[in-house]
Amino acid sequence: MEHDWLLEGAVKDERSVNAGWENVTQELIDGVKVREVRNVPTGYGHLFELFRADWQLDDGRIEQVFQSTLAPGRISAWHAHQKTLDRLFVNGGMIQIVLYDARKGSPTHGTINEFRYGELRPAMVTVPPKVWHGIRNVGNSPSSIINIVDRAYIYDDPDHWRLPRDSPEIPYRFD
Repeated sequence: MEHDWLLEGAVKDERSVNAGWENVTQELIDGVKVREVRNVPTGYGHLFELFRADWQLDDGRIEQVFQSTLAPGRISAWHAHQKTLDRLFVNGGMIQIVLYDARKGSPTHGTINEFRYGELRPAMVTVPPKVWHGIRNVGNSPSSIINIVDRAYIYDDPDHWRLPRDSPEIPYRFD
């Protein structure tokens, strides 16, 4: 028999990547773009590009660049911006990025995207305004993420909205 070796309860893996190792398991939220980059070995270690305007992920405007760190297992969620475009780039460790489209009228309203990127598989994830997002360190060491935003943080009037990570408004649980 062709399947006499299968044990009860065994489930075949679903297709998750194509031949170019690009993720094929989820429809991207409207306005979200992902650009995986490659580590390039050098005589002194390695390098990778963080951002290039000619990738055409968005309009390329940059007003601020900052880095956040997360201890192992820590979560920063949920947050969104009314006007600011986030460009999230994991530059250390392994980070899970989760997005939720709560924009009424969006063709992807209600969609969740989930990504795992890190220093071994770096990528830029652009998060358009009004898309809720959260990040979690899924590694065993501190992780860091660089955010290249199109609008600088305004200290007197932050364009930053928050919900608790277990908010019933978002149909996703990190735990």
